Amino acid sequence: MAKVVAISFGRKMSNTDVMLKEVLKKCEEAGHEIQFVRPDDLNIGPCTGCCACVAGVMSGRSNGECVMHKDDDFHIVEDAFYSADALIIGSPVYETSPSGTFKTFCDRIGPSHDLAFLTEAKKERLARDGENALLPDERAFKPRVGCLVAVGGARTENWTIMTIPVMYECMMSTGVDVIDTHVYYGAMNIQHVLGVPEQMERMDKMADHIIAALSAKDEEGRTMWRGETEGACPVCHQSMFRVHEGSDRVECAICGIDGTVGLVDGKIHYSFSPEQQARSRMKYAGKLEHRNEIADGAMTQKKVENLAELKKPYLHIGE
Repeated sequence: MAKVVAISFGRKMSNTDVMLKEVLKKCEEAGHEIQFVRPDDLNIGPCTGCCACVAGVMSGRSNGECVMHKDDDFHIVEDAFYSADALIIGSPVYETSPSGTFKTFCDRIGPSHDLAFLTEAKKERLARDGENALLPDERAFKPRVGCLVAVGGARTENWTIMTIPVMYECMMSTGVDVIDTHVYYGAMNIQHVLGVPEQMERMDKMADHIIAALSAKDEEGRTMWRGETEGACPVCHQSMFRVHEGSDRVECAICGIDGTVGLVDGKIHYSFSPEQQARSRMKYAGKLEHRNEIADGAMTQKKVENLAELKKPYLHIGE
């Protein structure tokens, strides 16, 4: 038996909540343990960008605990996240993107729970301190699969366009293997998703995908993409790219990998080399690349002389 955790950023018992609960219901019927969490019901403080969590992990002083919000409720979501073998995270669409509470969750769970940061910290601490080492939470290293669900009221899908790509943020740093995503748009047309059978049936399919991944006999079967469309990117299976003007170069906005675009038999074709695919943010090599970048930059950055004096002319501007 595995554990499936749903984290909903929607309104209580509205569309997002109920769609995620449908997935949990079917997973429970298949014999899995389930848990449902609503961060909007909790007191979770925003990240202030102080970087103390990252500095703590890299220096070995801590395991990334937030120094600004020591007594808030983030640990409830963290414990649920870490306990999961499979995660399904859902958010309504606000201005083409997920909710503000979701972004707060991403900011808090991102750098301090980054798989590469914690893996390298564990290696360094064991080498330095042996059995007396302060080690990261072992649950951080457990393999997990994940699904993402977005619910938009707009009748046109393009008003939801940023939501799923942004929702990947909570999966990439923590090393969750995304196996399915779904966007329900046009939700304003009907009072509640319970009046839209095809959407509830899609959630049943998502539950089937989670169940199949959890019962897979090998890593390829566990992590294989099970979504309804393949997407243009072969790693994240989404189709949001940055196009480089004046060239055939494209970059996946989610994975951060470079590819090329061209015409093959009159159709647009995107190509990403195996080397680029291997350095996706969704894979460990990509996370490690970023971890090393931070270690070589933020942790050793050049100091500015007389910075306090240089700031003085700006202290009261506009205040």
